[in-house]
Amino acid sequence: MAPADASADAGTGPAPPAGTGADDTLDLELPGELLALLGDDAPDTANDRDRGTGPEPVAARSDLLDRPADWRPVATSAGVFQLVPVRLERDLAVLSRWMNDPAVAAFWGLAGPEAVTAAHLRPQLDGDGRSVPCLGVLGGVPMSYWEIYRADLDPLARHYPARPHDTGIHLLIGAVNDRGHGIGTTLLRAVADLVLDQRPRCARVVAEPDLRNTPSVSAFLSAGFRFSAELELPDKQAALMVRDRIHRAQL
Repeated sequence: MAPADASADAGTGPAPPAGTGADDTLDLELPGELLALLGDDAPDTANDRDRGTGPEPVAARSDLLDRPADWRPVATSAGVFQLVPVRLERDLAVLSRWMNDPAVAAFWGLAGPEAVTAAHLRPQLDGDGRSVPCLGVLGGVPMSYWEIYRADLDPLARHYPARPHDTGIHLLIGAVNDRGHGIGTTLLRAVADLVLDQRPRCARVVAEPDLRNTPSVSAFLSAGFRFSAELELPDKQAALMVRDRIHRAQL
């Protein structure tokens, strides 16, 4: 259970149409900025692995989350969206800047120098792949931070009746202008659908936003999650939010 709230987004607008399925991810035309962001990873990293040199990415070390690095972009009402696994040397500055936004720091508790954010990221980046930190790239622009994690393998599982392959989400919206317009709701629905599409063994997507973060709880509800329980966690009183695969078409 990362010391992070699920969202700093204040979006409370109406939920978008039912999320995008696997068919919606096909043949998307990617913006040049996103191709550039992805391009500095794929070919060189693959060649390094072939030569036996360079760090092996988390997705290659473990398939506990069915390789988020390979998940394709999805079309949303806000634009083309993709989760891009974090690279510390490339992304630390922007992530630290977002963490120092007072609205984010109030729930994530990671304000301070870049070393504070780096210390939060490194255990995930160096771990077995049960939690994968990602940039959320919308229309070619990095604008959010996500953690996709195995809730059933997380300390969170001590606090609720976890099921095998439960997948958790933490989220923050980085840009102030992207908050309060329903973008968080749109992306939460899209990412939950993406998890269910890419992780066939996962029956539920879960989240545990701070109960005080009313905009976050509202965004999850609008994105098709249901309030399941109030949890007393070591660092907060949380709302357990659940998106069930079985009810996906109805929500």
